[in-house]
Amino acid sequence: MTRSISLPFPPSLLLLLLVLGLSAATRPPFACDPGEKTTKDFPFCWESLPVAERVRDFIGRLTLQEKLKLLGSTAAGVPRLGIKGYEWWSEALHGVSNVGPGTKFGGEFPGATSFPQVITTAASFNASLWEQIGRVVSDEARAMYNGGMAGLTYWSPNVNIFRDPRWGRGQETPGEDPVLAGEYAARYVRGLQGNDDEGERLKVAACCKHYTAYDLDNWSGVDRFHFNAQVSKQDMEDTFDVPFRECVLQGKVASVMCSFNQVNGIPTCADPKLLRHTIRGNWRLNGYIVSDCDSVGVFYDNQHYTSTPEEAAASAIKAGLDLDCGPFLGVHTGEAIKRGILREADVDGALVNTVTIQMRLGMFDGEPSAQRFGNLGPRDVCTPAHKELALEAARQGIVLLKNHKASLPLSPHRHQTVAVIGPNSDVTVTMIGNYAGVACDYTSPVQGIGRCVKTIHQQGCIDVACTSDQLFGAAIEASRQADATVLIMGLDHSIEAEFKDRAGLLLPGRQQELVSKVAMASKGPTVLVLMSGGPIDMSFAKNDRHVAGIIWAGYPGQAGGTAIADVLFGTHNPGTRVESFNVANAMVLYRILTQGKLS
Repeated sequence: MTRSISLPFPPSLLLLLLVLGLSAATRPPFACDPGEKTTKDFPFCWESLPVAERVRDFIGRLTLQEKLKLLGSTAAGVPRLGIKGYEWWSEALHGVSNVGPGTKFGGEFPGATSFPQVITTAASFNASLWEQIGRVVSDEARAMYNGGMAGLTYWSPNVNIFRDPRWGRGQETPGEDPVLAGEYAARYVRGLQGNDDEGERLKVAACCKHYTAYDLDNWSGVDRFHFNAQVSKQDMEDTFDVPFRECVLQGKVASVMCSFNQVNGIPTCADPKLLRHTIRGNWRLNGYIVSDCDSVGVFYDNQHYTSTPEEAAASAIKAGLDLDCGPFLGVHTGEAIKRGILREADVDGALVNTVTIQMRLGMFDGEPSAQRFGNLGPRDVCTPAHKELALEAARQGIVLLKNHKASLPLSPHRHQTVAVIGPNSDVTVTMIGNYAGVACDYTSPVQGIGRCVKTIHQQGCIDVACTSDQLFGAAIEASRQADATVLIMGLDHSIEAEFKDRAGLLLPGRQQELVSKVAMASKGPTVLVLMSGGPIDMSFAKNDRHVAGIIWAGYPGQAGGTAIADVLFGTHNPGTRVESFNVANAMVLYRILTQGKLS
């Protein structure tokens, strides 16, 4: 996609600006505006001082009421000290996202590079790729911050262990392997934060979430607001702690988010053993701990863990929580102090951790354009290099599951006409999964295949729910006419997403019937391409001699169609290792989970 920007100065001046590396930043200073006369009088604005001294000076100037207004994710400003308000909640799971209120698209930033969903890039087993993606995402995030369209604190990545294969958010995670999830966490965070050699200055601040033992949103009458995970000491140490430990110790992440659920009867956001002892004590987190959104209110209102909201606020802060995603702490902490169940010094301790991260991000250093990374602007978003990396990530994440009699790759010479069939055959937004933003542009599967050969396109099902066979006839006829057939099936956000856990592992609706009938009728080889985040039981296709090949593409990002075509026609050789659940593993887990209790 080519964007043209009308600028109010001649080309010669534009060239000079580019040479000098100046940005089109429009964001006013968050704090310490050099244009304000009082700035030089505040030691917290003196960059020559150590960060700890600056933080101490700033907090020492605040009233209790001003402190309370800084405990929530939508933090109020402190006008008398020249401090602007700040929205902490932004997301960058696999590209800058507008899911959180801290980021928006428009104007000079109509979109950002949308990489494959995490479960797909994790299947590449390429740690350097994960770090490279993080660097690109943070370049674009910082550019958008400079342009006044984003924050600098990103609540990503999601490194929960994907233990229950029906979990709708499993797509956001690196998978079920703790070792791989830990390596992914460390490498993506290092790329995202751009830590300098001392680990002090940050390009953006990452956040590893959701700590811990969280892999259920809403399944069979149980939801994440009431879920109590029963976890043994060994399972905590060997499984659930691993990605978060690596995130803190190796990735040097700036933040960790606690989850909604309880672990062994205690809400994670109120458990000092998890927060103060483990994250900040044993792992030495140099940053802040934030709640999942409204989770402090949840353990009071839904879990009834405390008798009063003041007790909830006090227990969370004393456990080690520094920032609340939501208004709960800001509303109830003051009364907790009045009642003597919390000290103002406890609030000061929380603010030290959040303000320190803002200092490390340069938010107290005056003009954004004069800072490190201040030259990043619109020209650094959706660049050709970034788009190429998104394509390469999609290629590397695609997995070959079946190739009967070496039917793949297809040949543009032998298979000059290809029937492209299925509810995911012409999708765009589906390819980027959830917690995504606005992509630079899209190449759908039928578009990607159409660049290689002539296509006959039939949807087969109106959508992935596939409740009717009304379109089956046209799809079957297309397969009879073509030299090869590609069926692009699977799931989408209506089936699996946050708040949407699946009840089973089969293809939705009548998709399986469509696959079998089309494969039976096809004149040439039939290849099945699956889009999904979670596992799907494909035993029927594995055992069907009419299905020559099966490819899992996950949610392959904005360039997914090109990547799928590259694999189908041999431009790229796909991997054969499956980081997401393979069929056998999925079926074993399915039997265990449906006959026993949830993990």
